[in-house]
Amino acid sequence: MYVGALELDVLLGDVHSLKQKRSVVKPVVAELRRRFEVSVAEAGHQDLHRRALIGVAVVAAGAEHVRDVLDACERLVAGRPELELLSARRRLVGPED
Repeated sequence: MYVGALELDVLLGDVHSLKQKRSVVKPVVAELRRRFEVSVAEAGHQDLHRRALIGVAVVAAGAEHVRDVLDACERLVAGRPELELLSARRRLVGPED
């Protein structure tokens, strides 16, 4: 069993309140969850209206599948025009760890 985690630090575009932030981040989180069947949540920068930290986790039998899913999630977020991906950090834990 392999567990992968991905932290996506994003900068939001023309957002001026926490309410507007939620209206941008919530659909991204929902799309990641729906398209890739991963666990995902806004996991940081919750008090800042122009920043968000999106956390993604996936569990699979093979490390390659975990990497593929995390790559696809990162590409989806990077491709959103209303977001600027500042950084992406990932971790992979397997049976030998």
